[in-house]
Amino acid sequence: MSVFERYLTLWVALCIMAGVALGHFVSAPFQAIGRMEVAQVNLPVAVLVWLMIIPMLLKIDFGALHQVKQHWKGMGVTLFINWAVKPFSMALLGWVFINTLFRPYLPADQIDSYIAGLILLAAAPCTAMVFVWSNLCDGEPHFTLSQVAVNDVIMVVAFAPIVALLLGLSSITVPWNTLLLSVVLYIVVPVIVAQAWRKALLVKGPKALAATLARLAPLSLVALLTTLVLLFGFQGEQIIAQPMIIGLLAVPITIQVYFNSGLAYVLNKKLGVAHCVAGPSALIGASNFFELAVAAAISLFGFHSGAALATVVGVLIEVPVMLSVVKIVNSSKHWYETGRA
Repeated sequence: MSVFERYLTLWVALCIMAGVALGHFVSAPFQAIGRMEVAQVNLPVAVLVWLMIIPMLLKIDFGALHQVKQHWKGMGVTLFINWAVKPFSMALLGWVFINTLFRPYLPADQIDSYIAGLILLAAAPCTAMVFVWSNLCDGEPHFTLSQVAVNDVIMVVAFAPIVALLLGLSSITVPWNTLLLSVVLYIVVPVIVAQAWRKALLVKGPKALAATLARLAPLSLVALLTTLVLLFGFQGEQIIAQPMIIGLLAVPITIQVYFNSGLAYVLNKKLGVAHCVAGPSALIGASNFFELAVAAAISLFGFHSGAALATVVGVLIEVPVMLSVVKIVNSSKHWYETGRA
């Protein structure tokens, strides 16, 4: 992991403090940025999101899709967890914790918005950080690449319907036009741009691609952190009034990480899948494409929304919680391989 990635939680925490302070003492620039919208899309945020997402999608080789059949059991578990379990389990956890257990401690007018943010977070499978997690558990690199490629292809067509379904089941109004626009802007366009750019770089050779990725990596994280400063500039007053909100939102997110990774890990063991495949299969089921979730939440519900705040909590706990999952996967390797043919 790079220094930026290893200390992502620290950077996010610093951005929270900086955003809250700036939003409280220098609110005018934040209000001006918030008004820079076209068709409900905030232009500065859109630019920042593309700077976050495109470098990550540049790593994805959709040519790896042909490798799916080599590890079809592990791939089956990955797709089952990511698309049939994870979004629905998060919606359930959101209802249990946010709508029921924690309701007395949260702003009543933001309950639905918090749940919407959790749904957006769970409906976007990890695209970039899963390569880091896989490397830390000695995951099979070709499987990791192919499962990310498959999930990205599915996300283009499944993200909007799943989000709309779960928002509807939660009695949350579905802004279809904005949702579809978010999919086009933050999934379809970045995928097309990244793949065209990747193809052009590979004409010059693999070293050209590697050099470009190395240059863009810091830019991607800086864009993410800048987005967080803007977001918390708008959320500052609410957080100062009720600082426990972040901790309460972290509870269902943390539970779903351990639940989905554990379920994927056990299913892979039952199916006799090699540990080097089971590891990344479990880790992608636990991690989220939080950049997309943050962008979609801001587009759908705005900077001031509980949905935007909920997705950012996912960013805050991503590194420490996922590192603990990696540790569990590594330390349980002997147990996993016991009795496996």
